Amino acid sequence: MKRVLSLLILVLLLNGCDDGNLTLEDIDFEDTATQSCTNNEIIYKLKEREALLLEMPKSEFKNEPTDVDNPIEINIDNSTYRVVYRFYNGTIASDNICNTIPPAIPNVTDQWTGTSGIIQIITTAVKSTNDTDNSTRITGYNHNIVFNNITFAKTSGTQVYETFPFGNYTTTATPLPFGFDQVVEQCSSSKQVYNYVSSEALTLDILDPALIVNVETPLNTPRTALIGSVQNRLTYRLYSNGVLTPDYFCNTTVPVLPSIKEEWNGVNGVAGTSGIIEVSTIKNGTTAFKHTIVIKNATLKKGNNDFKLGDNYLYGELTTTN
Repeated sequence: MKRVLSLLILVLLLNGCDDGNLTLEDIDFEDTATQSCTNNEIIYKLKEREALLLEMPKSEFKNEPTDVDNPIEINIDNSTYRVVYRFYNGTIASDNICNTIPPAIPNVTDQWTGTSGIIQIITTAVKSTNDTDNSTRITGYNHNIVFNNITFAKTSGTQVYETFPFGNYTTTATPLPFGFDQVVEQCSSSKQVYNYVSSEALTLDILDPALIVNVETPLNTPRTALIGSVQNRLTYRLYSNGVLTPDYFCNTTVPVLPSIKEEWNGVNGVAGTSGIIEVSTIKNGTTAFKHTIVIKNATLKKGNNDFKLGDNYLYGELTTTN
């Protein structure tokens, strides 16, 4: 009799302590494709009768890689930043999520609502590679999303996950134009070398004077120097609100317009390896010389972003006279 009574008391104690946290349910959307609504701020994942929804301003997904070991972290507030897990009584599609008036069926049979936790986002650049010259260009950004210490309110209590992977969400990026021709110009006083079109410029500042000399170079023996942060500084700029003209360059003070939209700086070169400037010079007529400038294995960087110009990037040709 005492044994039966002890077992009964133990069962009552266990039931009294059950608030819904004791039974973990297996929810796995990590390998399911992420979709996005175009008419609202929802990104989502669908299985046959399940939906995992994340509602937050899409402006939070920056086109800039996050710092190493320093992801973006945002608190779930069940208002601006919402996480919802839904069950349906039939197969669902995007219309059930994105339409202002969703289809009448299937119906939502149960819903878990995220009440607290942290949305963690780690962003990396998506790059394409040119197999011919090994140049790279940024085509988008991958945002890996994980919910940390998330608590769901559900009909039977609460459900807590220390780590709940949402998965990857990809945004697109417009590749930089790089529509340069092969005509290069040089400022008479600063000796800045520049190549430009209407909305972009690629400049070499404080160029080593030994690179541009009116003396022919031997065949396959160009003059060389390394890209640096001061001398031989390589800079790419993309502009907005105006059109570039020759008057923009060679000024003591950089003009306000057109305004700079993006600026990428060359990574310092390493002898025999990367960031190498090569200049080959031939005589062009009786008094002129043509200098062909090639940039080898250079990387351009902006914040945590970078891309490669390629093995041998033809910067252009500069003509000088004695």
